[in-house]
Amino acid sequence: MIDTVIIGGGPAGLSAALVLGRGKRSVTLFDDANPRNQVTQHSHGYLTQDGVTPTQFRQKALADLRNYPSIKWEQQQVKAIEKQGDGTFKVKTEKTELVTRKILLATGLKDVLPDVPDIHDYYGTSLFPCPFCDGWELKDQPLVVISENDHASMFTTLITNWSRDLVLATNGKSVLSTEQKEAFAARNIQVIEEKIQALKGKDGQLHQVQFTNGLILERSAGFVTCTLKQASLLANRLGCKENENGGYETDGFGQTTVSGVYATGDMTMNQAPQLILAAADGSMVAASIVKALAFEDFETNVAVH
Repeated sequence: MIDTVIIGGGPAGLSAALVLGRGKRSVTLFDDANPRNQVTQHSHGYLTQDGVTPTQFRQKALADLRNYPSIKWEQQQVKAIEKQGDGTFKVKTEKTELVTRKILLATGLKDVLPDVPDIHDYYGTSLFPCPFCDGWELKDQPLVVISENDHASMFTTLITNWSRDLVLATNGKSVLSTEQKEAFAARNIQVIEEKIQALKGKDGQLHQVQFTNGLILERSAGFVTCTLKQASLLANRLGCKENENGGYETDGFGQTTVSGVYATGDMTMNQAPQLILAAADGSMVAASIVKALAFEDFETNVAVH
């Protein structure tokens, strides 16, 4: 029997595997190799790893894990998890089936982008969701903020930290109050509520935003507000209770409302979706699992005299 099965090979899952391995625990990490940050050119804000590519980060992480013989990494997709009567879990993948004492879900989130033609051609190259990850590289440039939800005002205000040359495009939506529009106008931030007809550029580098009324806006890059959704339904199928943010409720140490099932990283929706925060959370939750396993073993391993 495996001590812990981790589902998800992003920074949270990889970090958790390292801590579990160092805790002398057997762990199998199932990874579908389809990370959310695969469109990103470089990751930033992670001390000692600033500017690392997602591929480099992954390769370094897997190299670290290979130092610990109790860690097994499998590129497989988990199809089902069943809780057994004895409190253990049966995990079924495309190729195998195994039993584990604990489940750690690190399945992450997926970005749902605004309905703008060809936006995927620029996403991760010159259009980004997070200014803390990519704002420095775009500082003081003429930027567009594409936001069609209630976060438009707050998000645009935040972006002024990196550039004051901003245009907010709401893609045909009316999401600002009169007061918010006046506040932006007073700071020379144009608000365009026309629907976006096209994005123009080359090799992922944005040059123009074209609107249905014929307006052409010259911009070199920008930021986008996305809707986040769960990348996997495994937690839901296990009966884990959702929190008010659209993630999953935990006790602060990763334990969900289903005993023996833990959640970590972006999928909890308890933190900003940043690489360093996901890795830190994975480390913390893994330590909690090691503690739980140790206390369980202590209770059952009583010497017979």
